[in-house]
Amino acid sequence: MSVDHYENFPVASWLCPPALRPAVVALYHFARTADDLADEGQAATAERVEALRAYRADLEAVYAGQAPSPRWPVVFGPLARERQRLAPALLHDLLDAFEQDLAPPRYTDRAHLLDYCRRSANPVGRLLLGLYGVDDALSLRRSDAICSALQLINFWQDFSRDGPRGRLYVPQADLLRHGLSAEQLLHCEDGPAARALIRELCDWAGTLMREGAPLALTLPGRSGWELRLVVQGGLAILAKIAAMDYASLTQRPALTAWDFPRLLWRAARMSA
Repeated sequence: MSVDHYENFPVASWLCPPALRPAVVALYHFARTADDLADEGQAATAERVEALRAYRADLEAVYAGQAPSPRWPVVFGPLARERQRLAPALLHDLLDAFEQDLAPPRYTDRAHLLDYCRRSANPVGRLLLGLYGVDDALSLRRSDAICSALQLINFWQDFSRDGPRGRLYVPQADLLRHGLSAEQLLHCEDGPAARALIRELCDWAGTLMREGAPLALTLPGRSGWELRLVVQGGLAILAKIAAMDYASLTQRPALTAWDFPRLLWRAARMSA
């Protein structure tokens, strides 16, 4: 689900059908590079804004059949070759989310946060389904549930990394219900109220994941198995947070190679 970074993006794994790998690799490099422009290194916010604007201009050039700038050849060369298979509107949605990350708002409620997930995570699932020729409403809805759940799980996993960066993805309504302030979570102040909040947030993410999980049983062959592992990986992170009594403000749970056999076993046992 991730490669030396903290966001969930697809890679052309050994489970991906070879015919689709060039498009998946093009998508990965597009999303990974945009995320790095928004989040990595020491650039000032104004520089990041300008870089993402230039990046969007190159995306528009590619889909207009024009030559992009020479700034990101690893991204826009492959994307130009695969552009017929990747919907541009969904790529623009991803850029919208990366731009929002430069000045993230305080999310008022869960609907507000899910709107961010609609642009930051859900486009990836929809783009991958498009490569498999899947576009029915039920499959898209389940894909959105899985992708939003993965994004939420990433948030609840990364409190200790997001806090020092001034990023908080917990809705204000949830904070108020538990008598907590944004500053307490940004400073990673652990305690009974914080753990009760995180438990509730993990339950929310788990419910979303289970709503979307049947999609993995309807996709054929390798694609279905890959999605089964994605679903089980997300649920495994939630289980690790629960095992530490929801203390993810102070500890970051992560999957290891030792978890993989269990993920395979659980993926094989998935049923409708």
